[in-house]
Amino acid sequence: MPIEICTIGGFSKTEGNSVAIKVDDEVVLLDMGLSMENYIKHQEDREDVRAEKTYKELIKVEAVPNYSHIKDWMDKVVVIAPSHGHLDHVGAIPFAASLFPKATVVSTPYTIEILRAILKDERINLPNEIVSIKLNGTYKVSDKITLEFVEMTHSIPHTATIVVHTPYGKIAYANDFKLDHTPVIGKPPNMDRLKAIGKEGVDVMFMDCLYADTHIHTPSEKVAKQLLQDVMLGTESQGKAMIVTTFSSQISRLKSIIEMGKKLNRKIVFLGRSLNKYVTAAEKINLVKFTQDVKMYSRRHEVEKILRKIQKEGPDKYLIVCTGHQGEPRAILSRIVKGELDYKLKDGDIVIFSCRVIPVETNIRHRAKLDSDLKKKGVRIFKDVHVSGHGALEDHRDLLECVRPKLFMPIHAEPAKARMLIDFAKPLGFKGKGMIDGGRFVVK
Repeated sequence: MPIEICTIGGFSKTEGNSVAIKVDDEVVLLDMGLSMENYIKHQEDREDVRAEKTYKELIKVEAVPNYSHIKDWMDKVVVIAPSHGHLDHVGAIPFAASLFPKATVVSTPYTIEILRAILKDERINLPNEIVSIKLNGTYKVSDKITLEFVEMTHSIPHTATIVVHTPYGKIAYANDFKLDHTPVIGKPPNMDRLKAIGKEGVDVMFMDCLYADTHIHTPSEKVAKQLLQDVMLGTESQGKAMIVTTFSSQISRLKSIIEMGKKLNRKIVFLGRSLNKYVTAAEKINLVKFTQDVKMYSRRHEVEKILRKIQKEGPDKYLIVCTGHQGEPRAILSRIVKGELDYKLKDGDIVIFSCRVIPVETNIRHRAKLDSDLKKKGVRIFKDVHVSGHGALEDHRDLLECVRPKLFMPIHAEPAKARMLIDFAKPLGFKGKGMIDGGRFVVK
């Protein structure tokens, strides 16, 4: 039984991604992500938000992957490799990696910087060694296992399709991905390398199937830039405040927002802890130099002081970029709207949501409340100024035809979406296998 797979998380819902691959007596963990809805609810319900969080506490509320599925493999885990820096892929490492103290944590530079920032925030010192590997680089785990981090595009920099090379065959992990051939930051997907790996033979490929119900090719991030330009530069904003909110990890989107702010001749401020965290991580590895054009404020007293200054000098002199795109109650935008910060929105002010609502109950409820409160203030709201970071069916087709795996497994969605992708791929000559969380599968 040389290669065995355990589908720990991400196969029954769009969260908590984690897959274990056992090669003889060694185990590789790909991704170690949070189940964000459960994690957020748990945080909201806690009496003391500053209290230390533990794996034991978080597993009770199903906010972290359930590693009891591999209780017979626990002492065999030699490496933990997140594919990118989103919390549903890397966010459980601070709480769960210590279950595997001998395992090295390996990923691309931006992902590692984000992880280090999270560890600092949580005041956690992991026993694990942490290693950064450049995009398209390899990491030799042991004599039998080598990981290759093939460059891929998504909605966060330094996303990789991880290829697990073994003497018995290859496993490709394409979770998450989109095929953006004109990215705003970084290079297009390394399709040449993936095609070469495919010719060598890939036994199993895991594929993000979030948009298996959408028969399109997901538009490039350059389309989102054009959408922002149309709204930000095409809307009469003289005398009005302009606030933009987006995913803090969407560095390419932030780059476009900064460009539009400069064209508007507005002073640009970033408000919020997560914006500070993700931008600082990007600057540490010289991915961007936003602070040449932007002032960032994350501490409460700093945010309150700059908002008072903006109110006094005139909101139309500034572009505010802040946290709160999902309506999170503690984020800057929600606190402004609720009057918790000394800044008042006026009739005709502009709020731009360069995002989509992540369709889970908590986010839907929070955003509905925020949107309602904004409308009561007479604010002009621009929603969904956004393109996704996830591939749709035509992206799936192109990746399958590039890699040509013997078998693919849909991940990152509920089983109904997995079935849609399997049904789509079958007439193309590709065999798919649906799995649920906690399942096991022998490759060969």
